[in-house]
Amino acid sequence: MALLMFAAVCCAAPVGNAISAYVTLKTGAQQDGGIAEGGSAADIPARMLTAYKQAAAQVGKYVPKCQGMRWPILAGIAKVESHHAIGRNISDNGDITPKIYGVLLNGSGAGGNTTVFPDTDNGRWDGTASGERAVGPFQFLPSTWQGAGEDGNGDKTADPHNADDAALGAAIYLCGSGRDVGQRSQLKAAIWQYNHSIEYVTNVVGWIDQYTAAAKAPDLKNVTVRVRTVLEAALSQRGVPYSWGGGNAGGMSYGICCSPGRKSGTSVKGFDCSGLTQYAYARAGIQLPRVAADQAGLGRRIPARSGAGALKPGDLVFYADAPGRDATIYHVGIYLGSGQMINAPRPGAVVRLDEVSALPGYAGGARLL
Repeated sequence: MALLMFAAVCCAAPVGNAISAYVTLKTGAQQDGGIAEGGSAADIPARMLTAYKQAAAQVGKYVPKCQGMRWPILAGIAKVESHHAIGRNISDNGDITPKIYGVLLNGSGAGGNTTVFPDTDNGRWDGTASGERAVGPFQFLPSTWQGAGEDGNGDKTADPHNADDAALGAAIYLCGSGRDVGQRSQLKAAIWQYNHSIEYVTNVVGWIDQYTAAAKAPDLKNVTVRVRTVLEAALSQRGVPYSWGGGNAGGMSYGICCSPGRKSGTSVKGFDCSGLTQYAYARAGIQLPRVAADQAGLGRRIPARSGAGALKPGDLVFYADAPGRDATIYHVGIYLGSGQMINAPRPGAVVRLDEVSALPGYAGGARLL
């Protein structure tokens, strides 16, 4: 085990001003007013975002053969490991106070640890000589930091409690001897090295995808009031759990049993794909049928042969087992622009941004606005 094998668990909180969150992410400016889930800049303190971007740009100096490193990868790791150090003070030079410590890895079972890790740093980084504990926003074990740690902010000290140093160390560690983390398989292998857990890998990749999508967010200044209403309503639900049969015009709800994969929504309060679209469009005064295939019968149909380039923000986006036969439509999202859609993808996931190309069977769209 190289790094801490535990993940922070966080709850979903709707975004209050979703459109402005995109502007913040694209500019890197800080947004006050609390934590917002779902991969917006409101979810990342500006100083941490700077550290991620800087580390992605610097890592080639330390691992020349590394390819594909980008800031959303580092943001995905830090989101799960420390929630971007939110609640701590992050100074101009990147120092984080109070310091972030994991549980003492003494095999007690606390925090999920069952293996004893002897002390390796005499408490220099983890504050105790009685054993090891993970440290900093990227939760490095001191023993791992010895090999991966580098000075990211130019103060001649490699400190895992410093945002710049920790982000650069994480980038170096993920790159290994020269991975191409732009390749999905190699990215997953890098995250697996960070934490040997399939659940952890899936969780981090999900956040990476959300931050990647948010970074590509389109400019929505020129949309109509009704389109903006629909988009803001859908975006405000990012981070809300997927629930099979959940959601309606009034908002999220408990779902039903069961999905084709035998996943029940009866204990999950949230949205499925058509429940989300029904809710968002209701905010603009448009009542949609409950089922995705029926929603395709409304408005102006945009055929699949026209390609995703024919879509406009606010359009419904459909997916079918047999594109061209609307009766086989199995999924719907809301087009945001720049190839992105607001999507409630599947059981176990949350409402988020996805590429229109992320699902098979693109079946065109429908324009109701």
